[in-house]
Amino acid sequence: MKTSNEGLSTENGDVLEELKSFGLSIDEYQRLVQLLGRAPTRAEMALIGVMWSEHCCYKSSKSELKKLPTTGKRVLVKAGEENAGVVDLGNGWAVVFKIESHNHPSAVEPFQGAATGVGGIFRDIFTMGARPVCFMNSLRFGEIRAEKSTQAAHNAFLLRHVVGGIAHYGNCVGVPTVGGELAFDSSYEGNPLVNVFCLGVVRVDQIQRGKAEGIGNPVFIAGSKTGRDGLKGAAFASRKLEEHKTEDRYSVQIADPFMGRILMSACLELFEEPGVVVGIQDMGAAGLICSTSETAARAKRGMEINLDDVPVREADMLAEEILLSESQERMLLIIHKDKVDRAKAVFAKWGVPFTQIGQVIKEEKLCFYHRGKKAIEISPELIVHQAPVYELPATEPLITNTSVLPLEKIPQPLDYKAFLLAFAALPQNSSREWIYRQFDYLVGLHAIEGPGADAAVLRVFLGNEPVRLAATLDGNGRYCGIDPYNGAKIAVAEAIRNLSVVGAFPLGITDNLNFADPNDSFVYWQFKETIRGIADACRFFDIPVTGGNVSFYNYSKLGAILPTPVIGAVGLIETDMPIPKLSFQHPGETIVLLGGWGEGLQGSLYLQERLGITGNQLPWFQLEAEKKHNEVLLLLISEGLVSSAHDLSEGGLALALIESVVSGRKKLGCSIVFPTNRRLDELLFNEAGARTIVSVPKNKLSAVLWNCQQKGLEAVIIGEVLEDYVLKLQQGEESIELKGTEIEESWKNGLEAILSTT
Repeated sequence: MKTSNEGLSTENGDVLEELKSFGLSIDEYQRLVQLLGRAPTRAEMALIGVMWSEHCCYKSSKSELKKLPTTGKRVLVKAGEENAGVVDLGNGWAVVFKIESHNHPSAVEPFQGAATGVGGIFRDIFTMGARPVCFMNSLRFGEIRAEKSTQAAHNAFLLRHVVGGIAHYGNCVGVPTVGGELAFDSSYEGNPLVNVFCLGVVRVDQIQRGKAEGIGNPVFIAGSKTGRDGLKGAAFASRKLEEHKTEDRYSVQIADPFMGRILMSACLELFEEPGVVVGIQDMGAAGLICSTSETAARAKRGMEINLDDVPVREADMLAEEILLSESQERMLLIIHKDKVDRAKAVFAKWGVPFTQIGQVIKEEKLCFYHRGKKAIEISPELIVHQAPVYELPATEPLITNTSVLPLEKIPQPLDYKAFLLAFAALPQNSSREWIYRQFDYLVGLHAIEGPGADAAVLRVFLGNEPVRLAATLDGNGRYCGIDPYNGAKIAVAEAIRNLSVVGAFPLGITDNLNFADPNDSFVYWQFKETIRGIADACRFFDIPVTGGNVSFYNYSKLGAILPTPVIGAVGLIETDMPIPKLSFQHPGETIVLLGGWGEGLQGSLYLQERLGITGNQLPWFQLEAEKKHNEVLLLLISEGLVSSAHDLSEGGLALALIESVVSGRKKLGCSIVFPTNRRLDELLFNEAGARTIVSVPKNKLSAVLWNCQQKGLEAVIIGEVLEDYVLKLQQGEESIELKGTEIEESWKNGLEAILSTT
């Protein structure tokens, strides 16, 4: 039997297989030998294999991520410096936000995979000293319609349990889940995407850092005991899911939201007293080895850690198992040596286990003692900063056909009324109420606009001063599959547009970049183009990327996922005017389409549903038009000129009208008149960018039109809000009328109806 201190076996020449078990390539092993000046032990290879995994060191993405703009006048903590980025709100306060993925764990154990994803991002935020204010999530699954997929029942199972896991953790820790997005595509079968976002606020003078400073300062572990759950979870997240193995379940952590809640409460109370906490780091991916090495590397110091003092669930754990365990709800804290009694008192008050396991030393080395002797000694610099960085080959595909499918080749619906009702009921379009009614989205009384709106709006008290923040998650894998560069720009633009719809200007974005195998040169080209698109869009809008996550190897035996960047955007509402609602508010108001009718059906959901194709071109899009549109919309809202506002994106004008009619409580309808020189399906379903429908009181209509004219933004009067609960569409002599109750039945019950049959 091999011991953890033995070197690599060369028996039977089976070196490659043994290296593979550690997650190391031959080149990486040779690099490790060179850095150590000797052959590594098996324990060292176990640690390095995880810390040099894609999930931990970003070895295939780091060179590209440097191209993103990460600075700005409001940025207090940049991307990559700490657990999350920090942006200044003024008056001594800041906002902390970040998005992370838990895709692979959710594929094999959806409830716990999703719950621990929420728990991880929750800890990332309060580790920075911030009190979490809200969660959001971006979810993608394979087809749940039985007629579209033989995997529909399994995809529906994943959806139910992922939502259950998110609700379980968020509800238990008392932080509201206020929004997000849900999408379906066959490419996500076998590999769903579960991206979770959290936002918190912090006093600037209480921002915490992850540094092991102060020679002789004691090192503590707080929270749950350490077990074998989640062992090598980071390595598991850094490989393909070509098949689910039984042992993969052991790579999924187990959530304990009740411990998470009191751990947060204890930490936040301790942060209020300056000088007690010297450094703090969440134990997420790679557990104790990651938290000790990263905090030591940031301070250019070392640590002596006695693993025998780590509270464990199983007495026979090896040193490397204790170090690599990803058991949840654990924190590493470096406490000032003169403030230990204060820290112990706070954690005792909250009933959180708090155990000293070591101390900070001057030498830049990590010394781990186990069972009475030194088990491992390794350099934090080697672990954190000397991991390999790869610039992988990228191959742009040869595009031989760039023509757009002519409109005359697209058959129009024979029965528009029936088609619109079916369109409203699509899982991609229908109400997400089945999901968000499982969330306690009102806890804390922060949400002004919660789930279902273009952006969530939160009232947050900064001391005694209330401010309104807005947050949204946006992405479109179909667009990025057609054109990753422009698809990524559209994702950024739509996120900012959704902030504008509620009167917020953007403070920054966080991104979750979900891709297949980076060693596939086409996939890596998609990744590079996506980064380029995000970077160009952010520079154009002058907003920073404050942090995020890269998730590679989203690839199952059924194939690769679509390239799927998810953009989380946060904005500040400075106006005191009421925020426009998504739904129509008052009968008799005029409906105005800002940005014009749009044209073409390329890249649209309508085209995919009608013909089963995505086409090879994106909907019309222009950054300059987006900026102009947002500036005008913010102006109109700041002057109190619009009652409702809803942006047009996937599903086009048709879905925007449906949601504006049936998503509110007032049961109002509308009458829309279309030009006669255009096809009705093009007008209804094109997904051209930089467009919003607003409803305007008649006495303010001239001011709206004048402002649009002054700024050069096309504004078209398209209809009127009705007291009757109907959707009337008129084009020349032809008319279509849908009762609000009919639409409500299709749209509100669409998702739940499909789930009830799968």
